[in-house]
This record gives sequence, C-alpha cells and structure tokens, in this order.
Amino acid sequence: MSKILYQTDGAIATIRLNRPEKLHALDEEMLAGLADAIEAVEASQDIRVLLLGATGERAFSVGADILAWTSLEPLDMWRRWIRDGHRLFDRIAGLRQPVIAMLNGYALGGGLELALAADIRLAAETAQLGAPEVGIAAIPGWGGTQRLPALIGAGRAKQMIFSGQPISAAQAAQWGLVNEALPAEALEARAKELGGQIAANAPIAVQLAKGAIDGGGGVNLAATLEGIAGALSAQSGDAAEGLAAFREKRPPHFSGR
Repeated sequence: MSKILYQTDGAIATIRLNRPEKLHALDEEMLAGLADAIEAVEASQDIRVLLLGATGERAFSVGADILAWTSLEPLDMWRRWIRDGHRLFDRIAGLRQPVIAMLNGYALGGGLELALAADIRLAAETAQLGAPEVGIAAIPGWGGTQRLPALIGAGRAKQMIFSGQPISAAQAAQWGLVNEALPAEALEARAKELGGQIAANAPIAVQLAKGAIDGGGGVNLAATLEGIAGALSAQSGDAAEGLAAFREKRPPHFSGR
C-alpha cells in the first residue's frame, strides 16, 4: 500500500501521509512519494489549494524515521538525507498554490518541519507539536531552526528546541504556530471549507499575494520579483517590438509602452 496518498477534488488537491502503524515517520520512500505528489501540484493549472494531512487519528507525523537516518553514514546524511528533506520542504513552501496543513495528532521533529513548510496550519485540539531532536543528541535538520523562529519568534523557538518538550494545540494557536485549534472531528471539514474559500478567489491574485508575502520575509525574493517583473515586461509593447525586431533582423524602436 502506498505510503503517500494523492487525490484531487476540483481545484483542491489532498496529499496524505499513509504510514499510520509508524505514526507516519518519514523514510526515503515517503520523501520520494511526497516529491512526486508535489510535482503534480506544481504542474497543474487547475489546482488552487493543497491540503496536507495524514491518515488515522493519532499523528500527522512524528518526524524522520530514526531507523532510516541513523543507519546512514555521516557523509550520506550530509549528501542525501538532510539535503533531500530540505529540497522537498523548500518545494512545498515555494509552491505557488497555498498549502493548508491538517495536524490531526502528533507533529514532532521532521513532522513539525513539514507542517512549517505549509502556509496555514490547522490543528486538532488533541494535537501536540514539538521539536524533540536534542533528546537524541540531534538538532532540527529540515528547516526547523529557521522557519520556527521566523513564525513564532526566536525566544519561543529556542524554548521548544532547547527543551525538546511539546506544546499543546491551544498553546500553539496562542503563539501563532497554528492558525486554529479545533475539535478533531471538525478538522478536515474546516480545512476543506477554508480551502474552498481560497479556491473561489482569483487564483493568480492569490498566488501573487503569497509570493509577495513570502518574498517580503526573504523567501524566494529574487524569483518573486523577477517573475512578476518579467511577466509585466513580457506584456508590454516594447516586448512585442523587441521580438519583432529580432525576427526581422532590424534594430528595435522602443516606445516605452
């Protein structure tokens, strides 16, 4: 059975982690499956919102599979495991479509870092969120030391990372780590409701707004500015004149329009 489930319903796509017997601990197969699903979302002009969740009720993800990464040689940790996770989570964060994470239970370690790559986080009231890596002599390895303080401030991020202790969904909502904490049975319905509200709006405007917000925070700033500027320039009369001059092998006559 696939460890990653992917489906679409109109303009909304849903990716679910599907390894409930291991509380959705992330292994290399799951990272590869997530990458394939994200590629499908990136390639689609019809998908306007991505919901990111997990099957079952106990966990969103308890993080990286310890047996998977502790069996690697140090250089393989550097070459593959850490880099693969960063590339994947950066792709999720960099999706032009908004991403809503549905935290139905434990979101720990790499699971929390996966949730941090989303734009919006909704959590069941029973969920717990934490960065327990220091308890096994490790540190957050998939962006947690950067995305967590950017979201909730350095002091609170240091408390979570240094202590290794999880916080409740209610406290996470108070700190701004999750947007809403709600009854578990209402989690998916609320995510779909919010996703539908977003999908009903002009998709290009929503996606440009996401890029502007993220770019203002230093995320993909060059790509955002160059993408918007390039699209604007390409629609100008000067762009049409430049292309015509190139085809006709003559000097261009730009009008500034």
